[in-house]
Amino acid sequence: MSYALFIDDERFPVEDGRDWEIARTLEEVAEVLARRGSPSFISFDHDLGDGITTAYDIAKALVDADIDGTPVQGISFSFTEGFEFYVHSQNPVGAKNIQTYLENYLRISGKTKGGTR
Repeated sequence: MSYALFIDDERFPVEDGRDWEIARTLEEVAEVLARRGSPSFISFDHDLGDGITTAYDIAKALVDADIDGTPVQGISFSFTEGFEFYVHSQNPVGAKNIQTYLENYLRISGKTKGGTR
């Protein structure tokens, strides 16, 4: 069953009918991936509070896993066909970095329905 992943250190997703999983850290992202597999939708915050790992780092790890099978904290990952994402971060530079990075990769790989939502 398809689910949505919400990556944010303090906020919660809107109740929009999606089956949301919340992850606050890279380790929690890996735990959700191990339990549920790859999501069909991810909503990203950029700054995750610990000052070390950002959601941009997580986005890069997900792309690396999809490209060459590099595990995300020991967990395999690949983008599902038609994967979609949204960046809800209030950090404009961080948000743009995630947006551009993922849009470029998904467009080149052909694994998106045509952009973000």
